[in-house]
Amino acid sequence: MSERPTALITGASRGIGAVVAESLSGTHDLLLGGRDVAALEKLSARLPEARPWPVELTDPAALAAATAGIHRLDVLVHCAGVARVLPLEDTTVDVWRQAMEVNVISVAELTRLLLPALRAARGHVVLINSGAGLNANPHWGAYAASKFALRAYADVLRAEEDEHGLKVTSVHPGRTDTDMQRGVRTDEGGAYEPDRYLRPESVAQAVLTAVTAPPDAHFTEVVVRPARR
Repeated sequence: MSERPTALITGASRGIGAVVAESLSGTHDLLLGGRDVAALEKLSARLPEARPWPVELTDPAALAAATAGIHRLDVLVHCAGVARVLPLEDTTVDVWRQAMEVNVISVAELTRLLLPALRAARGHVVLINSGAGLNANPHWGAYAASKFALRAYADVLRAEEDEHGLKVTSVHPGRTDTDMQRGVRTDEGGAYEPDRYLRPESVAQAVLTAVTAPPDAHFTEVVVRPARR
């Protein structure tokens, strides 16, 4: 790695995470987090100073081992997430547990392990949340609950870490044209209309704006909605 600042992006193998990695590659060395090693290697091969960081985020022991060698970290972007769209009567305990484990608990544990490295750099934590973290709609119960919890976590982290100079940004995109969203739309039984969705590049631009803001500016919450086309 070079002397540039370092960013770790989870969920970097595809979707918003991959595009965020591309947007930060011009200014940051990158750790590309995810489970799909082949996809991470393919992405790292075309980005300067990037390397795969494969880990199972829901495995605390694996997280501890993977973070042990990170002593300074400028940016941590949480992009990994899962979504199941079901009425509450069909939302089983396993669906609830997966939503909370991936979307909240793994975020909290990874951030906890990296706090010393983030404090050393007076770094920045960016959490890709969702419009569902602001408004809950039918059939989105487990996902919305996890994203409301993620927003609360970000607010507490921001308040507690302000004395260490840590910045914390929640990004709330509307529906975005990703593989996950295509799957969600199929589950809902509707046609997929990409022109009504945000592009991942637009969400990545919000992340880049927050991360590269001047020292006197702290973007605490960014809401991005699809524009009418």
